[in-house]
Amino acid sequence: MSKQKIQLSDHFTYPRLLRFVLPAVGTMLFTSIYGIVDGLCVSNFVGKTAFAAVNLIMPLPQLLATIGFMLGTGGSAIVGITLGEGDKARADRYFSLFMSTALIVGIVLSVLGMLLLRPVAMMLGAEGEMLDYALRYGRVLMLSLPTFILQNMFQSFFVTAEKPHLGFYFTVGAGCTNMVLDVLLVGILHWSVEGAAIATMLSQVVGGLLPVFYFLNRNNTSRIHLCRPRFEHPVQLSAAPLCGRGWRGRLRCDHVCVLPVCGGVCGLRRGQCAHRQLPLWCQ
Repeated sequence: MSKQKIQLSDHFTYPRLLRFVLPAVGTMLFTSIYGIVDGLCVSNFVGKTAFAAVNLIMPLPQLLATIGFMLGTGGSAIVGITLGEGDKARADRYFSLFMSTALIVGIVLSVLGMLLLRPVAMMLGAEGEMLDYALRYGRVLMLSLPTFILQNMFQSFFVTAEKPHLGFYFTVGAGCTNMVLDVLLVGILHWSVEGAAIATMLSQVVGGLLPVFYFLNRNNTSRIHLCRPRFEHPVQLSAAPLCGRGWRGRLRCDHVCVLPVCGGVCGLRRGQCAHRQLPLWCQ
């Protein structure tokens, strides 16, 4: 019995609950681990100024991408309720609508982020060589912001699809892509901060774009699939339930993004930005 597939409609005992949530826990842990690689490669192969610049500007795309957690947390709750009502076709339409919304919002935020990147970096205290590094790194990450938002959103929807292990596998694939390309582009090819940014961008493509093809395939055993999106009744998809269910998840990620910014700004004022960022990378 313990090896049978676990469904959301099952009665959960503690062992079954642990088996079901363990891939999601592993996903978050692995995401935290492979995110350190950018800093390690940049600090060792480019220099401490570039490392400080990466740490200063990286929280901006991370902060913008937390909209994916909000849409994923709130959207997966609505889709799960609809699945529980037995209306799979409507659940697929809801899921497709949330994915389309995430993609559109990601494109808009990407454009806004590109426009605000220099003013934000200067407001945080970057200047000279550090400003140049921050802009070169940040512009590449802003290009991949839509896929980063999708990657964050799919972490919740894989659980609703009763495929939490696939979410873990996609995250491992994205992490390995980032780590291998970081060493290749920064350590071997010496592409500086652009190499680290490109490695991160391609890892986000793996984690955010490949799941789209999985959910488009109706021959798999996923509980939800993508279809042509269609706006549903505004009462059923109002902003209140979405924000109410997903806002706490977004706030949880926002404070993690703000802490490195505060540490970087304080470090810049004391001339110790790189040293102050090391504990935050290990956090």
